[in-house]
Amino acid sequence: MARPTRETSGTASRLRAAAGTAVFLVVAPGVVVGLLPWLITGWRPGQWGTGFWGTGAAAAGALLIAAGCGFLLYAFGQFAVQGIGTPAPTAPTEHLVVRGLYRYVRNPMYLAVLAAIAGQALVLGRPVLFGYGAAVAAAVVCFVRWYEEPALTRQYGEEYRAYRRQVPGWLPRRPGRGGSSRPDMTAR
Repeated sequence: MARPTRETSGTASRLRAAAGTAVFLVVAPGVVVGLLPWLITGWRPGQWGTGFWGTGAAAAGALLIAAGCGFLLYAFGQFAVQGIGTPAPTAPTEHLVVRGLYRYVRNPMYLAVLAAIAGQALVLGRPVLFGYGAAVAAAVVCFVRWYEEPALTRQYGEEYRAYRRQVPGWLPRRPGRGGSSRPDMTAR
């Protein structure tokens, strides 16, 4: 029997990563952005109605939902293809993902989830979802600070420390703004 080549084992690793990423997408963001807002609101419209405010809010909300979902799917794909792993803490990436959206902000998935929740609040006219979004944001910030950043530092060492120095955690900015452009952080 022929031994797998590096290319075929790389393809198998990426397929496993894609499958794990898809499962995690349904389990984590699917629950936070889909199931829980549905349980809170039943997807029933709230206070804003139709007039100018309702239409404008709904349009802005639809944009936030579309952008949030699009960015979330793109970021998840980066984990499978570039990182060869998943966003799940139990199946981390083999490589630190620092390209694409991760050149601008370290936490694009969390920001995408929060954008989708805010968008739902606007589309449905349900301010309770803003409160829910604030609770999710608080939980995420604590998770990132007390679990994720220490775990990534242990796993990737100086590579992650350099990435943290270069790329902001929560407010996206263009690479090279407010610091050196560090081509080594974007060349992977």
